[in-house]
Amino acid sequence: MSMVQSRTDVGNELSGRRIVLTAQRRAEQLASALGRHGAEIVHAPTLSVIPHSDDPELVARTRELIELRPDTVVVTTGIGFTGWGEVAETAGLHEEWHAMLAGARIVARGPKARGAIQAAGLTADWVADSETSAEIEEVLLGEGVDGLRIAVQHHGVGADGLDEAFAAAGADVRSLIFYRWGPAPDPDAVIDAVREVAQRGCDAVAFTSAPGAAAFLAVAEEQGLLPAVVEAFNDAHGVVAAAVGDVTAAPLHEQGIRTVIPERFRLGALARTLVSELAGSGRGEVDPRK
Repeated sequence: MSMVQSRTDVGNELSGRRIVLTAQRRAEQLASALGRHGAEIVHAPTLSVIPHSDDPELVARTRELIELRPDTVVVTTGIGFTGWGEVAETAGLHEEWHAMLAGARIVARGPKARGAIQAAGLTADWVADSETSAEIEEVLLGEGVDGLRIAVQHHGVGADGLDEAFAAAGADVRSLIFYRWGPAPDPDAVIDAVREVAQRGCDAVAFTSAPGAAAFLAVAEEQGLLPAVVEAFNDAHGVVAAAVGDVTAAPLHEQGIRTVIPERFRLGALARTLVSELAGSGRGEVDPRK
């Protein structure tokens, strides 16, 4: 059964509102932010996360990159880069890893990635101020990547299009993904959550990854409830589908589901968007970006 977190007394904008969280990774951060406003939180993670420390594939890929010496290394998240350093250190490869990076051009997606690079005693050669993978893609493709070996440390599970774009332009691309997805830790909780949406028994569902959103919809289809779920999400007085960003929203949009997306792709912004949508009596206007 799903685990329910009772609301706190800090705020009451979301008092009486029931919100389903589909994330396992960083779910407590989002639950805490929403709980402070009085929401009742239902935890129904659609996928489990296999962290980098349990992933021997990352060690193998790190060894391969140390041997091959990439021309460019794209760092998309500070936490992912730090985790990569931990993997290298645990495997006894830290000096070689550091030397490999020092010999490459390092591209960072925003200040957090740059900070982690600096903390490792390295320097980012270029930083995407917009904090988007799209800016990195535009700049590197504009310079030309044909014949270059590019290592990409992905955020999320790599669904940012960088690998495909660089490979299509002639680069030798090597991916590093710092956690992988496994099955739902509690499948019954996901089924219960899908039924709650279909029956309008909750007020909103928060999605924080594209694979997680796709997994939720897959369970809805398996249960024969996908049409009812889509209808509930699209009803102006039904259930809010909220996604942390455009990439996460893509599987929802493919089903024609109207989705609320914050302007800044951050968990804090997602929480504020949910407060804005659900506070008061009405559901509010939904951005029908598809």
